[in-house]
Amino acid sequence: MGCERPLFPEEGWGRALGRLVSGAVDLVYPPVCCGCGRLVGSHRAVCALCWSTLPLIERPFCDILGTPFSVDHGTGSVSPEAIAHPPAFDRLRSVAIHEGIARDLVHGLKYRDRTDLAPMMAEWMIRASDGAVASADAIIPVPLHAFRLWRRRFNQSAELARAIARLSGRPYQPDILKRIRRTSRQVGLAKQAREDNVRGAFAVSESGKAGLRGKSVVLVDDVYTTGATVSAATRALKRAGAGPVTVLTFARAISGLI
Repeated sequence: MGCERPLFPEEGWGRALGRLVSGAVDLVYPPVCCGCGRLVGSHRAVCALCWSTLPLIERPFCDILGTPFSVDHGTGSVSPEAIAHPPAFDRLRSVAIHEGIARDLVHGLKYRDRTDLAPMMAEWMIRASDGAVASADAIIPVPLHAFRLWRRRFNQSAELARAIARLSGRPYQPDILKRIRRTSRQVGLAKQAREDNVRGAFAVSESGKAGLRGKSVVLVDDVYTTGATVSAATRALKRAGAGPVTVLTFARAISGLI
């Protein structure tokens, strides 16, 4: 008598059961667009309409600040701002301009506890990193002060950094950089006030210094506005001996094309 053919011959019972459970969950909680709530084909996705309105930052842009150019100035072109005021970090990369659905996604993660958005946003950030994530020795989030972390319950930058590290296989090292001084909220402050607010706010832990020297770092935050916070954090990393630092954010503020 011949052997009975398995019900799921190629994938095994565990994987098949997982698919069945996933299908049942989709019936109860169908996948919807993270932007507008329309039904879509898979979880952690946006619909075609929302995708078409996402203000992605694509080349040509400044090689250092990632600021979009209105015309292509050639490979390695640098903006006047980057020349006149070189940043503390080595380069900045962001997925999109901080408006429309990009702003909605950031606010959903940050203010509405939508931590489920982090993996999708992290996938886009890896692609926008220009290879920086693939070559990174450490993925480090911009930390919150302990009191603010207690009040908010989670750090949105850490959620993004953790997802980036998991998806890319690069080391997630949240304990290297610390916020040692409680600061006021940056929202509503002018550029100089932002810089004064975060000056001296970050430090590298003693345990982190040994493994940081000469290492390539991707510093993760949700939004880049004036750069005051990530610049202060970068200076702390550089003082501790870090090598090149790439700032990677999901969104960034832009006043206009160059």
